[in-house]
Amino acid sequence: MHIDILTLFPEMFEGVLRSSILKRAGENGAFTHRFINFRDYTTNKHNKVDDYPYGGGAGLVLTPQPMFDAMEAINPDKEARVILMCPQGEPLTQRKAEELSEENHLVFLCGHYEGYDERIREHLVTDEISIGDYVLTGGELPAMVTMDAVVRLLPGVLGNEQSAPEDSFSNGLLEHPHYTRPQNFRGMEVPEVLTSGNHAKIDEWRRKESLKRTAARRPDLLDKVELSDNEKALIEEWKKS
Repeated sequence: MHIDILTLFPEMFEGVLRSSILKRAGENGAFTHRFINFRDYTTNKHNKVDDYPYGGGAGLVLTPQPMFDAMEAINPDKEARVILMCPQGEPLTQRKAEELSEENHLVFLCGHYEGYDERIREHLVTDEISIGDYVLTGGELPAMVTMDAVVRLLPGVLGNEQSAPEDSFSNGLLEHPHYTRPQNFRGMEVPEVLTSGNHAKIDEWRRKESLKRTAARRPDLLDKVELSDNEKALIEEWKKS
Protein backbone atom coordinates (compact mmCIF):
# COMPACT_ATOMS: atom_id res chain seq x y z
CA MET A 1 0.00 0.00 0.00
CA HIS A 2 1.08 3.57 -0.71
CA ILE A 3 -0.35 6.49 1.28
CA ASP A 4 -0.18 10.14 0.24
CA ILE A 5 -0.93 12.72 2.92
CA LEU A 6 -1.87 16.27 1.88
CA THR A 7 -1.32 18.46 4.91
CA LEU A 8 -0.07 21.86 6.00
CA PHE A 9 1.69 20.26 8.98
CA PRO A 10 3.62 17.14 7.92
CA GLU A 11 5.77 17.36 11.05
CA MET A 12 2.74 16.34 13.13
CA PHE A 13 2.97 12.81 11.71
CA GLU A 14 6.62 12.18 12.46
CA GLY A 15 6.24 10.76 15.98
CA VAL A 16 3.41 8.44 14.95
CA LEU A 17 5.09 7.10 11.83
CA ARG A 18 8.43 6.63 13.58
CA SER A 19 7.08 4.62 16.50
CA SER A 20 5.74 1.18 17.30
CA ILE A 21 3.71 -0.80 14.75
CA LEU A 22 3.63 1.90 12.05
CA LYS A 23 7.39 2.29 12.18
CA ARG A 24 7.90 -1.46 11.84
CA ALA A 25 5.33 -1.69 9.04
CA GLY A 26 7.15 1.00 7.08
CA GLU A 27 10.54 -0.60 7.62
CA ASN A 28 9.17 -3.98 6.52
CA GLY A 29 7.74 -2.51 3.34
CA ALA A 30 4.09 -3.17 4.20
CA PHE A 31 3.35 0.41 3.17
CA THR A 32 5.07 3.54 1.94
CA HIS A 33 4.01 7.12 2.55
CA ARG A 34 4.66 10.58 1.19
CA PHE A 35 3.82 14.02 2.55
CA ILE A 36 2.56 16.75 0.26
CA ASN A 37 2.37 20.23 1.78
CA PHE A 38 -0.29 21.79 -0.39
CA ARG A 39 0.89 25.27 0.61
CA ASP A 40 3.77 24.59 -1.79
CA TYR A 41 1.25 24.62 -4.64
CA THR A 42 -0.48 27.90 -3.91
CA THR A 43 -0.27 30.61 -6.56
CA ASN A 44 -1.24 33.29 -4.05
CA LYS A 45 1.54 35.87 -3.77
CA HIS A 46 1.21 35.81 0.03
CA ASN A 47 1.39 31.99 0.10
CA LYS A 48 -2.11 31.80 1.57
CA VAL A 49 -4.25 28.68 1.24
CA ASP A 50 -7.42 30.05 2.87
CA ASP A 51 -9.84 32.94 2.49
CA TYR A 52 -13.03 34.36 3.96
CA PRO A 53 -16.25 32.52 3.06
CA TYR A 54 -18.65 33.99 0.53
CA GLY A 55 -21.79 35.15 2.29
CA GLY A 56 -19.94 36.04 5.45
CA GLY A 57 -19.44 34.07 8.63
CA ALA A 58 -16.73 33.23 11.11
CA GLY A 59 -13.49 31.52 10.24
CA LEU A 60 -11.51 30.90 7.08
CA VAL A 61 -12.07 28.32 4.35
CA LEU A 62 -9.44 26.36 2.41
CA THR A 63 -9.35 27.56 -1.18
CA PRO A 64 -9.61 24.96 -3.95
CA GLN A 65 -6.58 25.91 -6.08
CA PRO A 66 -3.72 24.56 -3.88
CA MET A 67 -5.52 21.29 -3.18
CA PHE A 68 -6.45 20.72 -6.82
CA ASP A 69 -2.91 21.49 -8.02
CA ALA A 70 -1.38 19.23 -5.36
CA MET A 71 -3.67 16.37 -6.40
CA GLU A 72 -2.75 16.87 -10.05
CA ALA A 73 0.93 16.79 -9.11
CA ILE A 74 0.68 13.43 -7.35
CA ASN A 75 -1.59 12.16 -10.15
CA PRO A 76 -3.33 9.30 -8.29
CA ASP A 77 -4.73 6.54 -10.47
CA LYS A 78 -8.46 6.12 -10.88
CA GLU A 79 -8.58 3.34 -8.28
CA ALA A 80 -7.07 5.46 -5.48
CA ARG A 81 -9.31 6.21 -2.52
CA VAL A 82 -9.16 9.94 -1.73
CA ILE A 83 -10.24 10.43 1.86
CA LEU A 84 -11.37 13.75 3.25
CA MET A 85 -11.03 13.90 7.02
CA CYS A 86 -14.16 15.74 8.07
CA PRO A 87 -16.55 15.74 11.09
CA GLN A 88 -19.43 15.46 8.61
CA GLY A 89 -18.05 12.21 7.19
CA GLU A 90 -18.91 8.54 7.63
CA PRO A 91 -17.92 7.32 11.10
CA LEU A 92 -14.68 5.35 11.13
CA THR A 93 -15.43 1.72 12.01
CA GLN A 94 -13.48 -1.51 11.99
CA ARG A 95 -15.41 -2.51 8.87
CA LYS A 96 -14.29 0.68 7.12
CA ALA A 97 -10.68 0.08 8.16
CA GLU A 98 -10.88 -3.48 6.80
CA GLU A 99 -12.32 -2.18 3.53
CA LEU A 100 -9.57 0.41 3.11
CA SER A 101 -6.85 -2.11 3.99
CA GLU A 102 -7.68 -3.90 0.71
CA GLU A 103 -6.68 -0.86 -1.35
CA ASN A 104 -3.31 -0.19 -3.01
CA HIS A 105 -3.34 3.61 -2.79
CA LEU A 106 -4.89 5.93 -0.22
CA VAL A 107 -4.79 9.73 -0.27
CA PHE A 108 -5.65 11.66 2.90
CA LEU A 109 -6.75 15.29 2.64
CA CYS A 110 -6.16 17.08 5.94
CA GLY A 111 -7.85 20.42 6.20
CA HIS A 112 -7.58 23.21 8.71
CA TYR A 113 -9.49 26.35 9.60
CA GLU A 114 -13.29 26.52 9.27
CA GLY A 115 -13.65 24.03 6.44
CA TYR A 116 -13.11 23.22 2.79
CA ASP A 117 -14.31 24.95 -0.33
CA GLU A 118 -17.16 22.65 -1.38
CA ARG A 119 -15.59 22.04 -4.80
CA ILE A 120 -12.81 20.07 -3.11
CA ARG A 121 -15.41 17.77 -1.59
CA GLU A 122 -17.42 17.43 -4.80
CA HIS A 123 -14.63 16.87 -7.33
CA LEU A 124 -11.60 15.32 -5.59
CA VAL A 125 -12.94 13.06 -2.88
CA THR A 126 -14.13 9.44 -2.88
CA ASP A 127 -14.66 9.05 0.89
CA GLU A 128 -15.33 11.32 3.84
CA ILE A 129 -14.40 9.96 7.26
CA SER A 130 -15.03 11.24 10.78
CA ILE A 131 -13.52 9.78 13.94
CA GLY A 132 -16.30 11.13 16.17
CA ASP A 133 -18.99 13.68 16.74
CA TYR A 134 -16.66 16.50 17.70
CA VAL A 135 -14.52 19.08 15.94
CA LEU A 136 -10.72 19.24 15.96
CA THR A 137 -8.42 21.99 14.74
CA GLY A 138 -7.46 19.99 11.65
CA GLY A 139 -7.58 16.70 9.84
CA GLU A 140 -4.11 15.51 10.83
CA LEU A 141 -5.05 13.68 14.04
CA PRO A 142 -8.04 11.91 12.41
CA ALA A 143 -5.80 10.90 9.49
CA MET A 144 -3.27 9.38 11.92
CA VAL A 145 -6.02 7.44 13.67
CA THR A 146 -7.37 6.14 10.36
CA MET A 147 -3.92 5.21 9.10
CA ASP A 148 -3.17 3.28 12.27
CA ALA A 149 -6.47 1.39 12.04
CA VAL A 150 -5.79 0.50 8.39
CA VAL A 151 -2.05 -0.25 8.38
CA ARG A 152 -2.22 -2.68 11.31
CA LEU A 153 -4.51 -4.85 9.14
CA LEU A 154 -2.03 -5.17 6.27
CA PRO A 155 -0.49 -8.63 5.81
CA GLY A 156 2.53 -9.23 8.01
CA VAL A 157 2.18 -6.08 10.10
CA LEU A 158 0.95 -7.73 13.30
CA GLY A 159 3.12 -10.51 14.69
CA ASN A 160 0.14 -12.84 15.13
CA GLU A 161 -2.23 -13.01 12.15
CA GLN A 162 -5.06 -13.99 14.50
CA SER A 163 -4.78 -10.74 16.46
CA ALA A 164 -6.81 -8.56 14.10
CA PRO A 165 -9.75 -10.97 13.53
CA GLU A 166 -10.20 -11.21 17.30
CA ASP A 167 -10.22 -7.45 17.90
CA SER A 168 -13.29 -5.69 19.19
CA PHE A 169 -15.78 -5.00 16.35
CA SER A 170 -14.10 -7.41 13.91
CA ASN A 171 -16.80 -10.02 14.53
CA GLY A 172 -19.43 -7.47 15.51
CA LEU A 173 -18.85 -7.85 19.26
CA LEU A 174 -16.61 -6.27 21.85
CA GLU A 175 -13.58 -8.42 22.62
CA HIS A 176 -13.57 -10.85 25.54
CA PRO A 177 -11.43 -10.21 28.68
CA HIS A 178 -7.74 -11.17 28.64
CA TYR A 179 -5.52 -12.55 31.39
CA THR A 180 -1.81 -13.37 31.66
CA ARG A 181 0.68 -14.48 34.32
CA PRO A 182 0.65 -14.70 37.27
CA GLN A 183 -2.36 -16.96 37.71
CA ASN A 184 -2.95 -15.51 41.17
CA PHE A 185 -2.23 -11.82 41.64
CA ARG A 186 -2.96 -10.43 45.12
CA GLY A 187 -5.70 -13.00 45.56
CA MET A 188 -7.28 -12.27 42.19
CA GLU A 189 -7.46 -15.50 40.19
CA VAL A 190 -7.49 -16.10 36.45
CA PRO A 191 -10.74 -17.87 35.44
CA GLU A 192 -10.14 -21.60 35.78
CA VAL A 193 -11.36 -22.42 32.27
CA LEU A 194 -8.46 -20.46 30.72
CA THR A 195 -5.89 -22.72 32.38
CA SER A 196 -7.78 -25.95 31.63
CA GLY A 197 -6.25 -26.61 28.22
CA ASN A 198 -9.75 -27.38 26.89
CA HIS A 199 -9.85 -25.16 23.80
CA ALA A 200 -13.50 -25.84 23.03
CA LYS A 201 -14.45 -24.68 26.54
CA ILE A 202 -12.14 -21.67 26.24
CA ASP A 203 -13.75 -20.64 22.94
CA GLU A 204 -17.19 -21.05 24.51
CA TRP A 205 -16.16 -18.90 27.51
CA ARG A 206 -14.70 -16.19 25.29
CA ARG A 207 -17.82 -16.03 23.12
CA LYS A 208 -20.03 -15.79 26.19
CA GLU A 209 -17.87 -13.07 27.75
CA SER A 210 -17.85 -11.11 24.48
CA LEU A 211 -21.64 -11.25 24.39
CA LYS A 212 -21.88 -10.23 28.04
CA ARG A 213 -19.54 -7.29 27.63
CA THR A 214 -21.27 -6.14 24.44
CA ALA A 215 -24.71 -6.41 26.03
CA ALA A 216 -23.52 -4.29 28.97
CA ARG A 217 -21.52 -1.65 27.11
CA ARG A 218 -22.72 -1.55 23.50
CA PRO A 219 -26.11 -3.27 23.23
CA ASP A 220 -26.69 -1.50 19.90
CA LEU A 221 -24.10 -3.80 18.31
CA LEU A 222 -26.14 -6.91 19.06
CA ASP A 223 -28.75 -5.95 16.46
CA LYS A 224 -26.19 -6.67 13.73
CA VAL A 225 -24.89 -9.99 15.09
CA GLU A 226 -26.29 -13.43 14.31
CA LEU A 227 -27.16 -15.03 17.65
CA SER A 228 -28.24 -18.53 18.57
CA ASP A 229 -31.42 -19.09 20.57
CA ASN A 230 -29.31 -19.93 23.62
CA GLU A 231 -27.36 -16.69 23.27
CA LYS A 232 -30.55 -14.68 22.94
CA ALA A 233 -31.86 -16.30 26.10
CA LEU A 234 -28.63 -15.50 27.96
CA ILE A 235 -28.83 -11.85 26.92
CA GLU A 236 -32.41 -11.63 28.16
CA GLU A 237 -31.31 -13.07 31.52
CA TRP A 238 -28.51 -10.51 31.80
CA LYS A 239 -30.94 -7.70 31.06
CA LYS A 240 -33.15 -8.79 33.97
CA SER A 241 -30.28 -9.17 36.44
